[in-house]
Amino acid sequence: MQREKNNNFILDFTGVYDDEFAKEKTSLTWIDCTDITGCDMYVSDEAEKQIGERVDSVGIHGIHFIDSGNYHYVTKIMTDRIKEPFSLVVFDHHTDMQKPMIEGLTSCGDWAGKVIKDNPYICQLILVGPEKKDINAIGLRSNKLITYSAQEIRAEAMESKTNQIDLSVPVYISIDKDVLDESISETNWSQGHMKLGTLEHILGIIIRNQKVLGIDICGECDTNMPLPEYMEDEEKNGELNKELYNFLLKRLKKYSL
Repeated sequence: MQREKNNNFILDFTGVYDDEFAKEKTSLTWIDCTDITGCDMYVSDEAEKQIGERVDSVGIHGIHFIDSGNYHYVTKIMTDRIKEPFSLVVFDHHTDMQKPMIEGLTSCGDWAGKVIKDNPYICQLILVGPEKKDINAIGLRSNKLITYSAQEIRAEAMESKTNQIDLSVPVYISIDKDVLDESISETNWSQGHMKLGTLEHILGIIIRNQKVLGIDICGECDTNMPLPEYMEDEEKNGELNKELYNFLLKRLKKYSL
């Protein structure tokens, strides 16, 4: 089966990509979202509508950069547009399944729980990277949820759950770079200790074995930090973004289904 045409794009909410991705503009569609209000950490109905319209203009297939972790709820907006059975793999230092602080609004902290509860097409949500104590604190109980804690990954104890994963359905992948060690990436949230090689190894296995519907990447630094520190962190993240982008492009091309 031919893979859908890639539509690789950036959703730019804060201007954080302006310098680091300048050389990639020819291969990435740049979507300016800086005019959208009511979308930082929480997304209003109107903001969600506007973001959805801009996503619809290019489609969800391909590789997407969606700014800092404050906008990780965009993954829900993306997957709401999938109208076939699918699985969602989320790499994140946090569970993003907290109890909503504001009823009726989706946030960067509860969007994943809402995907499991509300999306009729999701078969599995595979969560990779939070601390075991945070996974244990998830209030949601669902047979659709499979978790791999940071401790299981470090102990290389993931094999025991692989037989639970349904490889017969296509997959959407979401990467929050806060799952990675601070030596690799600087985000505006607390971070885990995953190595880049570990992340890329797992991504390679997924891409080899399942049809990929789309991939999004978030986890940029805080644009309000002092300028010298910001420039250093932006440069570090820019190099990581280019590494991930080129790695994913190569693997998607090689294992196109």
